[in-house]
Amino acid sequence: MKIDYGREIKRVIVKVGTSTLTHENGTINIEKMEQLVRGVADISNKGYEVILVSSGAVGAGVGKLHKKKKPSTLPEKQAVAAIGQVTLMHLYEKFFGEYNKVVGQILLTKDDLVNRKRNLNAKNTLLALLQLGAIPIINENDTVAVDEIKVGDNDRLAAYVSALIDADLLIILSDIDGLYTTNPATCKDGVLVEKVEKITAEIESYAGCEGSSFGTGGMMTKIQAAKIGTAAGVFVVIGNGNEKNLISNVVKGDFNGTVFIPHNKKIHTKKKWLLLSSKPKGSVIIDDGAQEALLKDGKSLLPIGILEVEGIFEADSVISIKNTMGKEIGRGISYYNNINILKIKGVKTKDLAKILGIEYEFDTVIHRDNMSVINM
Repeated sequence: MKIDYGREIKRVIVKVGTSTLTHENGTINIEKMEQLVRGVADISNKGYEVILVSSGAVGAGVGKLHKKKKPSTLPEKQAVAAIGQVTLMHLYEKFFGEYNKVVGQILLTKDDLVNRKRNLNAKNTLLALLQLGAIPIINENDTVAVDEIKVGDNDRLAAYVSALIDADLLIILSDIDGLYTTNPATCKDGVLVEKVEKITAEIESYAGCEGSSFGTGGMMTKIQAAKIGTAAGVFVVIGNGNEKNLISNVVKGDFNGTVFIPHNKKIHTKKKWLLLSSKPKGSVIIDDGAQEALLKDGKSLLPIGILEVEGIFEADSVISIKNTMGKEIGRGISYYNNINILKIKGVKTKDLAKILGIEYEFDTVIHRDNMSVINM
């Protein structure tokens, strides 16, 4: 397949999963890792800025300890991740060193993406590493993360990072060629979907829900990652990590795989932070007219379009915007708290002052400049 990205590709995120990096018993596959490093180093030599998001710490730890499966308790998982991360980075440093490449390790949690200050610090560190000519290697900080601060899988982590640092292209390396209409491992009639213009319910139905025994992902997490990436204006490609020269071919736009086309142009830093914010304090449910105004016309959210309010939140909180089906279509910073929105939901703008009295300040609940919509 050939694709014209329609813009210069300069900054590339490459995500590699546990299933691509390890053997079935969980030990590191040296041959595959060397092939991966060669591909990343090659596009780096061509002048591209590259960030590698790598899974495999838990799998590497399991292999290092000669265990047959991942541990079940959180402390054991974190201990195994600590052991495996050392092994993983030692190998990356060794292999990249053979191509005269310097690497830097960054471990992230969801809080590093959600918290505005830490979000900016993470971005600045990554950009500084790229300016130094280093290749950042990112993983989730499994040694300390618990459910409340976990992203959960590195597919979505890679998508968040691609949005964070204004990437042009996210390449997700899998153990199959891309997204198929049915699982190619169980059904031979599956057809490779080469291009996805819009992630619909039908596209989501093509995904299975299981990853490898040592990993956390599957095709569904890759589609979720594509939603995040394309919403931030990033091209997302799923390809087979076992295919030689795949990374170079994807960058050139001539490859075998699935490409998800972004609907948005590059968006403002604040709007990307809203998109990355994984902890909305509450939500509003809006009617079909308001949804069309937000998604198609680029309008602000007015009280008259709000049907329901969920949760307890203060003014200036990040809240989720949902349609009548309960599907999130955007996030934004609310001018009003949940109590005042309950008072004015479904109300025309001209009546706001009368209802809110001295608490009336704005005609909109969420201004367009403080909102980030999600591709549907």
